[in-house]
Amino acid sequence: MTDTGVRIDGNTLRLPGGVAVRFVRTLRLPETGTHPLPPGLGEFPVRRVADFPDTVPEQWRARGGVMLPVYLREAMWLSFGGTVEPAALQVGVGKVCAVSGKPWSDRLSRKPQNYLVLPRQPWLDGINSGKGTVRQFVAVPLGLGATVEGQVTGEETWGGVQLQSFPLREAKLAEWREEERRRSELRRTSMAGGGYGAALPMAAAAPGGPVAAPAGPARPAAAMGLGVGGSMRQEVYRDDRPLGDWAEEPAGRVFVHLVTPPEWRRITGEAPPTSPVNRAEYTRAGLPWYDYYDQDAEDLAPTDTLEGVKPVGDWLGDDHEPWQDPSPQQVKPLKDAPGKPVEDGDW
Repeated sequence: MTDTGVRIDGNTLRLPGGVAVRFVRTLRLPETGTHPLPPGLGEFPVRRVADFPDTVPEQWRARGGVMLPVYLREAMWLSFGGTVEPAALQVGVGKVCAVSGKPWSDRLSRKPQNYLVLPRQPWLDGINSGKGTVRQFVAVPLGLGATVEGQVTGEETWGGVQLQSFPLREAKLAEWREEERRRSELRRTSMAGGGYGAALPMAAAAPGGPVAAPAGPARPAAAMGLGVGGSMRQEVYRDDRPLGDWAEEPAGRVFVHLVTPPEWRRITGEAPPTSPVNRAEYTRAGLPWYDYYDQDAEDLAPTDTLEGVKPVGDWLGDDHEPWQDPSPQQVKPLKDAPGKPVEDGDW
C-alpha cells in the first residue's frame, strides 16, 4: 500500500491539493416530487481502516481508506467547504461516477464530464440525474440490486464511496494564486461562515465514546452502498476551464467504506450516532431548508445512464416516514491537516 497523502482532520477528509470533504447526515426526501435542499444534521464520524486491523474485514484492509457508520435508508450529502484551491474531484458510488454514470476512471474526461469543479461546487447531495436536479444519496445494503452500482453495472462488487482529486497544473495554479493575492489586497472583509451544512446543535451526532465490551474478531461485514431517493433542486456545474489545465495524474484518492451501526460498534468499540431525525418533526419545528443558485455557473446535462436509476423504494417498499412540506418562509436562499495518513489499497 502507498501513502496517498489523504488525512483525517476531525471528521474531514483532506486530499492533496487542498480538497476538503465532509460526509453530512440529512433528512431523507420523499421519492416523488422535487424538493428544496435538506439541512445538515451533523457530520458522520470517519475512522481509518488501518487503525482497526484485527476487526475490519480482510477485504477492507486490502482496499485501505476510511469507514463511516450509516443506517439503512439514511441519506447523506458531501460538503466541500474548506477546499482552499481549485481542484477536479471525482466522486464514485460503487465505482460508478456520480456525475457521468460512467465506470470509474483514473483520467478526467469532458465527454461526458466525470468530475466536480471545486471550490465552485460547494456540495453534492446525490447523482446527477435531471436538468438542475440530483437524486439524493441513500444507504442500502449490497445484494438487492438497489444501489446505483447494481442498476448501472448489473453487479454489486464495490459499494461505498470513492474520491479522487486532480490539482491544476503548476503553471495554472501559480496564475490562480497570483490572481487570488491581488483580489485579497482589495478585500477588507470576508463573509461569515455558516448556512447550508452547518451542523444543527439539536441534531448533532452523539460523541460515541468507547464501550466496555471488547470488539470481536474480523469477519465479513454487512456491506453497504448508495442508492437514490428523492429529487432536489441542485446543479452540477460544468467546468469552464480547458481540460488541459488539470494535472493528468490524480494527486490522491481514498475508498470510503460504509458500515452498519452494529458493525461500527463491533469494529471500533464506539457507539454509533443516534438514529436520523424525524423529518416531519423537523419541518413542523419551523427549522430551515435551503435553495442555492449561482447565476454565473452552467449546469451539466444528465446522462441517460443516471436518469434511469430508480429509487431504493422500488426494492425496500414504500417510505412510511411522515412528510410535511416546508413553508416558503422556511426555505432560505444561499449565495446570489493533521492526523496520520490514510492508507490506499487495491480497488
